[in-house]
Amino acid sequence: MLKNYLWIFFISMVPLIELRGAIPVSQALQLPVIPSYIICILGNMIPVPIIYLFARKFLEWGQDKRFIGGICRFFLVKGTAAGEKLQAKAGRGIFLALLLFVGIPLPGTGAWTGTLAASLLDMKFRDTVIAVMLGVLLAGLIMMAGSLGLFSALFAAIGK
Repeated sequence: MLKNYLWIFFISMVPLIELRGAIPVSQALQLPVIPSYIICILGNMIPVPIIYLFARKFLEWGQDKRFIGGICRFFLVKGTAAGEKLQAKAGRGIFLALLLFVGIPLPGTGAWTGTLAASLLDMKFRDTVIAVMLGVLLAGLIMMAGSLGLFSALFAAIGK
């Protein structure tokens, strides 16, 4: 059982997969709902401070390096443009926009991407961590509900 919990913990840390992939895996492994949810949240949140504090510095450092320059420039340019676009639309509601960006479980909208965007937007560390944490909690609830078949049951009930 410990091995399975470690699996979902580490799956939750993987960029782009995060808890969006780990929660369905936890239910496929027939792990209890509440402990699985908590472990996936913890695994997904551990990289957040590291990303916030170091990702931007790494991208800026690497943008003129031979092998990694192209990808670093790509993330800096695209991330900054996307962040500015989000900020222009959200205005002072950037906290809520970040929370929803992370919380709606679509590909590429998780804690990693949200934290990097917040870092590029120079959001405060505290605000970033809180918005991302609330977003991860929301995404976890949505994914757990989907994994448990709640949406299938709801649509079946509506269709009758």
